[in-house]
Amino acid sequence: MEQCKIDFNSIPWEIPADGVRFKAYKQNGKQVRLVEFTDKFVETDWCTKGHIVYILEGQLEVNFNENIVIFNTGDGLFIPAGEKDKHIGKALTKVVRMLFVEGVL
Repeated sequence: MEQCKIDFNSIPWEIPADGVRFKAYKQNGKQVRLVEFTDKFVETDWCTKGHIVYILEGQLEVNFNENIVIFNTGDGLFIPAGEKDKHIGKALTKVVRMLFVEGVL
């Protein structure tokens, strides 16, 4: 039987840039990531990846090609992949904690 419980406490944080860190669990072509943005995180490039996200805590601003949308604790996001839905995220609170569900190769 494959593992059903994800113990995020046993997964080390990865820090790809200043102000952002995540823990990732991968299985069967899927990935669940616990992600934190701080107010120090500055995303400089447009993201064209698709995302399914649940906001666990905080307030997130997402710029969808110059259309600003605010997401709060308890909100979900479904962002299709592609240039049409390119986006940049920004923490409006000191910390934004999110859960991402993604396909991986």
